[in-house]
Amino acid sequence: MNKIYSYIGLFFLVISGCNYKVNESTNLIQKIDNLDMIIYSDEGEKLYSINSPESIYDKNENTFNLKKTSINIFKNKQKQYIVKSNTSKLSNNKRILELIGNVQLNTVLKDNDVLKADKLFWNIGETKYLLTGNVSFENNNVILTSSKATLNSQNTLKFHNPVKYIIKGKNKGQNYEIRSENAFYDITTKSVRFNANEKRVRTKINF
Repeated sequence: MNKIYSYIGLFFLVISGCNYKVNESTNLIQKIDNLDMIIYSDEGEKLYSINSPESIYDKNENTFNLKKTSINIFKNKQKQYIVKSNTSKLSNNKRILELIGNVQLNTVLKDNDVLKADKLFWNIGETKYLLTGNVSFENNNVILTSSKATLNSQNTLKFHNPVKYIIKGKNKGQNYEIRSENAFYDITTKSVRFNANEKRVRTKINF
């Protein structure tokens, strides 16, 4: 974590190499068109990139407020996730990235995996993402929904109580539904396990 933070301290050096145009500037506010920003670790490994057609940098708060955000997140020199949202806020001092409105995360190495939420919160020093509000994960085989979920560096999604899990049937309208307090879905292995401390796991089959 300290290694990442030490390099992010060179944040403005990275930005200065990007293509952007400052339309309006004061001592505290800068409006930037077509922002392309890349963040590296202190070892030179690409962590993530951000693109926004319109953003505002607040010098006083040391934050970026971006519209129509598109973010590429990398791991082991490969693009792992693509995340898009209506708006986002990046605080360099706190190393916090918040995405708000129609958040959609697509996995790159797995086909048709889509994770959606109202908000996504990421502490850049940690490899865990918090999603809140109308959270849903869907691929060719399953659908999981809840109001809150976390995604860790092992590609495991934890869905918090209450959780609805649907296995898609081959025929339209045919599915197998499970409700539980918590669910853990491994994106890599496509396996799921459930955890219910007090209530029983409920199942429902539709044909």
